[in-house]
Amino acid sequence: MSQRNHFLAIGQLRNSDRFVVFHEAQILVRADEFIWRRSQIDSRLLEDADLIVLEDEAGSSIIAVNTRQDLAEIQNAQSQPLRSLLSLDDNSGFAVAGRASQLLDWYNSHRYCGVCGEPTVHHPSERAVVCETCQKHYFPRINPCVIVLVARGRQLLLARSSRFKSGFFSCLAGFMEIGETPEETVIREVKEEVDIDVENIRYIKSQSWPFPSQLMLGFIADYKQGEIDPAPEEIAEAHWYDIDKLPNVPSASISVAGELIEYFVNKVTKL
Repeated sequence: MSQRNHFLAIGQLRNSDRFVVFHEAQILVRADEFIWRRSQIDSRLLEDADLIVLEDEAGSSIIAVNTRQDLAEIQNAQSQPLRSLLSLDDNSGFAVAGRASQLLDWYNSHRYCGVCGEPTVHHPSERAVVCETCQKHYFPRINPCVIVLVARGRQLLLARSSRFKSGFFSCLAGFMEIGETPEETVIREVKEEVDIDVENIRYIKSQSWPFPSQLMLGFIADYKQGEIDPAPEEIAEAHWYDIDKLPNVPSASISVAGELIEYFVNKVTKL
């Protein structure tokens, strides 16, 4: 990051800046485009808006905007859920939109100090807000989660969520609890969600996941014992699938779940 402040006023914007615009937690999209040039932005969208610098390179910043204005009437565009961008092929663009969403969500929930209730102010040089009364600093928070692909020979344990009606079968996942290691979370979450015991847990890769602000730690684990018994509040259904007969699974181009599945299938088929 250059010396440009993380938080901006409208008078500090430049004609070279680009914008990712949110209104009431939805992103402004027109014909699958969601990174806007200054010349495309109606100035009314920027009035009394939160403006947070995402990236600042070669004199052209990408700015996250939380506008108070009605987008549909101003820009001839649509307000869409961030998840709607998962269907796009541009993973780098989704990463930018996801980062914008996370920062705006953090700032919106930290306008007041959690200790004394006084309004917070922007830190002059760091990505943080400060309570001037009690000097408490608040930085963007990331919530660590695990996501695990359970394997049994050539079979994969894949589940469909009770919470999200996406139609995909995916890996099991859950938030880490205080005092847990990621490996302990894997064991607990698999047991809680499908009543299966696992072993030989190995880390594969991670992914930032902006729903709302998670770091997904991806693992593969081997089946140890037990019969599938889904927890209905979490899992609508779960089954073993042979790698040659997989159901509808997430794309590896956008989801670490898809990458874990693709990684395992490629590894098995090369044996």
